[in-house]
Amino acid sequence: MKRHLILFACCLLATLASAQKIPTIYIDGNGVMRWSDTRKEASFFGTNYTLPFAHAYRAIGYLGLDRKAAIDKDVYHFARLGFNAYRIHVWDVEISDAQGNLIINEHLELLDYLIAKLQERGIRTVITAQTNFGNGYPERNLPTGGFSYNYDKCSIHSNPEAIAAQERYIANLVQHVNAYTHQAYMNDPYIVGFEINNEPCHSGTQTETKAYINRILAALKQAGNKKPVFYNVSHNEQQIEAYYDTAIQGTTYQWYPIGLVAGHTRQGNFLPYVDHFDIPFAHVKGFGTKARLVYECDPADIMYSYMYPAMARTFRKTGFQWITQFAYDPIDMAFANTEYQTHFLNLAYTPRKALSMKIAAEAAYTLPRNSSYGVYPADTLFGNFHVSHTQDLSELNAKEKFYYSNQTKTIPVAAAYLKSVAGYGNSPIVTYEGTGAYFLDKLENGSWRLEVMPDAVQVCDPFAKPSLEKEVVKILWGTWDMALQLPDLGTAFTIQGMNEGNTCRTETKDGILRSLKPGVYLLSRQGSTPTKTWNAGSSFGNIRLGEFVAPQPKTEAAYTIIHQPQPIAEAGKALVIEAVVAGSEQPDSVVIYTDKVSFWNDHNPSVRMERTNGYTYRAVLSGEEVKEGTLRYNIIVCRKNKQQTFPARVAGNPLNWDYTANQYWKTKVVAPDSALSLFEVTDEDSGIESYVMPEWSRIERKLVVNSPTEKQTLHFTFDSKETHPTFFLQKYIREEVTNRKEKLNNTETLCLHLKQVPEKLKVGFRTTDGYTYHMPCTAIPADGIARLPLSALKQTDTALLPHAYPVFLEKYFHPATEIPFDQEKIELLELSFEGQEIEIGSIWLE
Repeated sequence: MKRHLILFACCLLATLASAQKIPTIYIDGNGVMRWSDTRKEASFFGTNYTLPFAHAYRAIGYLGLDRKAAIDKDVYHFARLGFNAYRIHVWDVEISDAQGNLIINEHLELLDYLIAKLQERGIRTVITAQTNFGNGYPERNLPTGGFSYNYDKCSIHSNPEAIAAQERYIANLVQHVNAYTHQAYMNDPYIVGFEINNEPCHSGTQTETKAYINRILAALKQAGNKKPVFYNVSHNEQQIEAYYDTAIQGTTYQWYPIGLVAGHTRQGNFLPYVDHFDIPFAHVKGFGTKARLVYECDPADIMYSYMYPAMARTFRKTGFQWITQFAYDPIDMAFANTEYQTHFLNLAYTPRKALSMKIAAEAAYTLPRNSSYGVYPADTLFGNFHVSHTQDLSELNAKEKFYYSNQTKTIPVAAAYLKSVAGYGNSPIVTYEGTGAYFLDKLENGSWRLEVMPDAVQVCDPFAKPSLEKEVVKILWGTWDMALQLPDLGTAFTIQGMNEGNTCRTETKDGILRSLKPGVYLLSRQGSTPTKTWNAGSSFGNIRLGEFVAPQPKTEAAYTIIHQPQPIAEAGKALVIEAVVAGSEQPDSVVIYTDKVSFWNDHNPSVRMERTNGYTYRAVLSGEEVKEGTLRYNIIVCRKNKQQTFPARVAGNPLNWDYTANQYWKTKVVAPDSALSLFEVTDEDSGIESYVMPEWSRIERKLVVNSPTEKQTLHFTFDSKETHPTFFLQKYIREEVTNRKEKLNNTETLCLHLKQVPEKLKVGFRTTDGYTYHMPCTAIPADGIARLPLSALKQTDTALLPHAYPVFLEKYFHPATEIPFDQEKIELLELSFEGQEIEIGSIWLE
């Protein structure tokens, strides 16, 4: 027995000694996070990921999948994207009872497992101990018996019983021994620290708030915790002094620069929205002694790939050292984007956004803290990084790394020295038609690892109402040629499949990998002599060479067409029609028929669409076919004597005698000299959005049906408790103007049908530069049409709408550079005013 005790003690000491060798994080007197071994500044970038809890936990169950296997897949992709940080707000209602006792259950075990798997990849964790709200979203809350359900979120921090439950719970949590690492959370070197709660609601006095925080800090100290403790300071701004007058060591913030839950994909140039992150309470005593962490951030409701690196740049400029996006979609349910409708991020399903996260991670690690790169648009170039709205592109172009989120013509600064390439589409290094991400990593001279993800094709709006029955992105395992121009690899090299089931063994003499399937490959320059034998089990950084994670296509043989018809075209002018045709096989042909075709006709006009790249097809309708009125057309996909007609998505085609579908895509065709319509009232929505600055207000809109000879109008009523509110109407109109460039360039007057002119009405546009130009509108002529010369437009501040979170952020972007108005760049129509009512009809250019 004594011998066993000695052995146990030796093992324990060895474990502790090993743990002590792993550097941890401490915060110095200036609020800087530093490594315990080198004393150097630390920098973290990563994501939130919630599979052990709430909807993600349940959804994986609905799908009948193994939750640990699901975690394994996603953690591999975290490593692939270069993350070194993970944050989670724990659903305390799922691991606690009514008294705050910790419950050891599957949720907690999955969290243990996740933390252990992250550690294997060198990824550090910040744990937010409690959410203090239900576990339902987007479903209904489920009763669990947890203490948070017994209290309102805005009283849970002041109710004595609730505080006692929290003290018990948080002490239990930090003392909990991970079932896989065998270390208590408070002793785990890979856990950076603890945030007390997620987005607290303090409605009491500062004294009460300070007392609450101090009680929780005391409970943590008594439990034995020595790790940094963080607190959210971006909520309840009236409590700021109380937050900083405590012993918390770090403060946490969120950033949703373009709001949340639009219900649809937003469009436009949002780079001015992330130009700066000014903290208005930076002067408060104690501010400079607390570390700064971003617990959540995301440019929600967009599919663009240029925003994450720009946000990382601004965070570094503001002194942040921890940045975690919210939230990464588990790969097994990302096809539907049900977890958080307003967010969508996954390497397989949103490859361009994921690559921009990889680039943002590099920005977080390499850009100096507190560094400034000027005011937009100057700050679109920062260090080795570049972002562009018009190209929907973010790039890292450094000596050894070349990463790009979309097609690029940028020449690598030192191609011969490259060690890592990651991208999407074509570049000077890679030519590839597939629509998945790919990674090239140099193992040693002449030896490279290539990883190719399957194709992702968006088939509907991922930010609309979600359902596990709805696929928003389709995965296809297409085979494409890939041409490489890596100086170290040359054009003659062998190709060997590395992932499980990949039997590829071939070679190339011209640098082209033909009919490449998704997977992992070892590329070896002919004539090179590797210093080691590379195989599937070989380690490289925090991955193994043969690792590969990718979803299989959903079992559906039918094609899907993704097509947005031009809203307007000009009669007599050729019309370009593009569509994405997604299927497991390339179609034999894709044909356009207009509604003029008939089974009875001997000569039915048709236009064949040609594949231009990947799954994209293009056709040009001649001017003779584009006649004034409404152009209606179908697209027919043909494969092996089978045909499908879209948008009805039915078998057969309009030339069949029994074809009954009466669905078409439609484009309005107008005379070339007609006015350029920007807005028409069609219903209560009509595609226009309404806002109030500042945010809190009530807005009512009503469709007004006028006399039979007069067009209908929209009436808006605004109500705000603010002293001097400004009201806005906005409509994205890029599609309305891009197809009428000649007419657009010849217009001189903006015309508005107005029933009434509110106080200080200004009208104008936002351009693709992200700049805003306004002119005043002061009176309505007798005919009710205000005619304003475009020459009167003046550059002004850009209103950052929808509103950002946190709410203390600046409401306007103030440009530092003069950019002349260019009507070819029109992107957004905007009206601003101070009166509380407005009634508008049509808006056009002439």
